[in-house]
Amino acid sequence: MARILVLYYSSYGHIETMAAAVADGARSAGGQVDLRRVPETVPETIAAAAHFKLDQAAPLASIDELANYDAIIIGAPTRFGRLPGQLAAFLDQAGGLWASGALNGKVGGAFTSSASQHGGNEVTLFSILTNLLHFGMVIVGLPYSHGGQMTLEEIVGGSPYGATTIAGGTGERQPSEIELAGARHQGALIAKYAAKLTVPD
Repeated sequence: MARILVLYYSSYGHIETMAAAVADGARSAGGQVDLRRVPETVPETIAAAAHFKLDQAAPLASIDELANYDAIIIGAPTRFGRLPGQLAAFLDQAGGLWASGALNGKVGGAFTSSASQHGGNEVTLFSILTNLLHFGMVIVGLPYSHGGQMTLEEIVGGSPYGATTIAGGTGERQPSEIELAGARHQGALIAKYAAKLTVPD
């Protein structure tokens, strides 16, 4: 059974919801899944004043535990077209894992959200995937086997590089069923690839 980590940062809960869907998809494909979040770096008073969602149930991750997994799927919202500082600060602590090659050959993927359809989803995915490629990971995106991302019937996220959602300018839009289906699809694919690549202990 492949061990999967769904690691995320979420300010307002959109990525938290997507992370749960990714985790559900990985479990449906037989993965043993842990859901973790990266620490908030914004002072609590400022975060509360900005209405950050501070009551998230997922426990905090630590850098050292990343090497324990066969696959790591990372999600975060876009910040001006790239990954947010909270996630960058967390991943910047992984120099030891990079130096030792501890993540080489593991499976990785990314998912994200933005305020608008053209608000930086794909660049943010690549910002996350760049880290994973430097760690030596094998990348799995969201192929067009998730046909929902091709629909013209409604506004929808989705990209061959990873699952996405569109939150709206004030965060008023929640992930749609098509977007959640994409997140589940990507999670399931990553779990299946991780199981094929996992070498027994």
